[in-house]
Amino acid sequence: MASVVLSEAEKLYIVHGVQEDLRVDGRGCEDYRCAEVETDVVSNTSGSARVKLGETDILVGIKAEMGTPKLEKPDEGYLEFFVDCSSNSPELEGRGGEELGTDIANTLYRVFSCENSVDLKSLCINPKEHCWVLYVDVLLLECGGNIFDAISIAVKAALFSTRIPKVRVLEDEEGTKEIELSDDPYDCIRLNVDEVPCIVTLSKIGYRHVVDATLQEEACSLASLLISVTSKGAITSMKKVGKGSLDPESIFEMMETGQRVGKSLHIALQKILDEEENLGTSRPKVGFLG
Repeated sequence: MASVVLSEAEKLYIVHGVQEDLRVDGRGCEDYRCAEVETDVVSNTSGSARVKLGETDILVGIKAEMGTPKLEKPDEGYLEFFVDCSSNSPELEGRGGEELGTDIANTLYRVFSCENSVDLKSLCINPKEHCWVLYVDVLLLECGGNIFDAISIAVKAALFSTRIPKVRVLEDEEGTKEIELSDDPYDCIRLNVDEVPCIVTLSKIGYRHVVDATLQEEACSLASLLISVTSKGAITSMKKVGKGSLDPESIFEMMETGQRVGKSLHIALQKILDEEENLGTSRPKVGFLG
């Protein structure tokens, strides 16, 4: 992961500020940076979103394609994640970027393994034979800290904007089945993203923890806790990253903070998505792909 080199004096300044609930950029320990969210930014996808969180810039595109259901779940569709870390950081070139991309993809698989996160049964066309497969492509344009949270926000926004064509299964007299795709672009399936979790990363700095850490703050943290939280505040998964350790008391405090911050994050994100949805096609495109 991209990192910055800080002197001991700089680290001490950041740590002491966090202890006083005053970070270098003026935020409190539980405050996120200003986030920009834009949906439907890539025209040749079923759904897409771009999220800029501070200096971190994420682009997500989703393509819906027909496939065959998995043997263990014959009446469900499924999601496939691919992460490309083409950031300008030299540390993310070659194997470093591949390892980070694999780690992020595995984390997303774990987050979406929760049974109710996405209604996968609605993606089934014909049990055991045909289903929709959602290929979620994540592009890391710029890394400015806290990439897991930004990616989870972008994935939820992209799923919200995803439109899957409606299909009908027709059967002739001989029992041969054919799939008929609707010609109407507005005749589509929309996914319910109410239960889609967002990741909240809590970084332990000194004796306290912060959310939405910058690269400089990540350099001062030896351990972080990734918590996936639903809009109702339910924790669906946890993952500890970093070389340092976390004592049980700190973990419980971080879980409580993650639930509280996660619920607020979902409310703010859903408000933005609803506002964009109400604007329809008349809304101005402000992203670089507009």
